[in-house]
Amino acid sequence: MAQTAPMIEIRDLSLAFPNPASPDGRTLVLRDFNLSVAAGEFIAIVGASGVGKSTLLRVVAGLVPPNSGTVAHARNGASKGRRPYGLVFQDARLLPWRTVRANVAFGLEGLGLPGAERRRRAEEALALVGLADKAGRWPHQLSGGQRQRVAIARALAVDPDLLMMDEPFGALDAITRQTLQDELLDLWRRTSKTILFVTHDIDEAVYLADRVILLAGSPATVRSEDRIGTARPRARDDNAARALATRIRDRLSDLMDGGGI
Repeated sequence: MAQTAPMIEIRDLSLAFPNPASPDGRTLVLRDFNLSVAAGEFIAIVGASGVGKSTLLRVVAGLVPPNSGTVAHARNGASKGRRPYGLVFQDARLLPWRTVRANVAFGLEGLGLPGAERRRRAEEALALVGLADKAGRWPHQLSGGQRQRVAIARALAVDPDLLMMDEPFGALDAITRQTLQDELLDLWRRTSKTILFVTHDIDEAVYLADRVILLAGSPATVRSEDRIGTARPRARDDNAARALATRIRDRLSDLMDGGGI
């Protein structure tokens, strides 16, 4: 059956933070932000550091209330035993006193699930990211890439409709980063999750996403939207994708040089 409403519908979103030094006592961070995301889409949001990309994810997650505008979430299936979204950050944020399995199960606490079910779902999520054999280990026994896989498993264990990722590979070396990019695409194909992916790496955005949203300005708003026409699976050296990444970079550079960011 066709999806009758977007998974995420953001309309006329604006957000300001208190700022006593400002004439009106606040700083406007986001202005008139609009975005519609279909179920199963992979959306990348790019822009300069500090422009408001991470803040936008927090607004979508309901962690920061907007000053105006709306964020509407479509819900798929029953909510019992599930959370509407999962969050993955640049830092894996694992609890060092918990095993890998217990870290993944952390998000399941408070959902009214019996212990055996929490364990089963944690182990199932670890299997999805290829770490089933590391369930009993401690975070300090893992590599940086493995810790990020655990963070992704923790987000998936709650069976979210929406997976939000805030520069999840930004702190990793180039080889590990590329490996996890490919693993994420495979995971996305297998789970059909809707993904909002924040990154400052435009090449990464073009390689991963269905659409790339350029956020720029002060206050920030959508400056451009590009649908990636390259068929999947994509080659990293695809000429069309590389040309698009160059155009987006040039667009961002022009905004910065012209004072538009």
